[in-house]
Amino acid sequence: MSTVRGARERARTEITAAIKDEARRQLAAEGAAKLSLRAVARELGMASSALYRYFPSRDDLLTALIVDAYDSLGAAAEAAHARTGATAAAPPRTCWLAVCRAVRVWALAHPHEYALIYGSPVPGYAAPASTVAPASRVGLVLIAIVRSAHQGPGLALPPLAPALRPEAERMVADFAPGLPPEVAPALVAAWAQLVGLVSFELFGQFHRVVEEREAFFDHAVERLAHEVGLPVPPPAR
Repeated sequence: MSTVRGARERARTEITAAIKDEARRQLAAEGAAKLSLRAVARELGMASSALYRYFPSRDDLLTALIVDAYDSLGAAAEAAHARTGATAAAPPRTCWLAVCRAVRVWALAHPHEYALIYGSPVPGYAAPASTVAPASRVGLVLIAIVRSAHQGPGLALPPLAPALRPEAERMVADFAPGLPPEVAPALVAAWAQLVGLVSFELFGQFHRVVEEREAFFDHAVERLAHEVGLPVPPPAR
């Protein structure tokens, strides 16, 4: 009996993967707004009723694709952090730059999945709570880098307007415990600007404006590191 159950589970996993692969092809060709379960079923040679057993609605399929994209991007950022952070002597700015570069590299390699999570909202779709944790993974890596700096070489705290302090204290309590309130708004702004830099490049906004895009990106995210207070490493001797 367990052998039969295992075969069924493998078959379900394979069919689920095939459905998502075809849906990604449709995203690339038509965009998320035109994603259709019937079209996916037709391309796979399945009856629509059979596909509904895997994804009851278009929104369920979209959610699965969104979670997969966030998880893939988050894994890329976490791997970059692990590679650089594995060396105790690695300056926080080195980790920051590596993680930001990993986000850009992933986006350039997966433009349609990036557009799904950071492009225009899909009409009629509301992302459920199950997308929140995957969507937070990159931000949590950036927070971890800043926390490591705070606990080690220290931070150059950015200025904080008095009117924003209550909000900054709430932010720290919600998602960055242990960090000074001054850092939280700067971190959120840096995260948003990282996404903006990648989006401008990916969606063509830098056309005839920025030509040396990799160098420009590195310069921009170094400035973001400064804005969140990461220390400048001492010059090599």
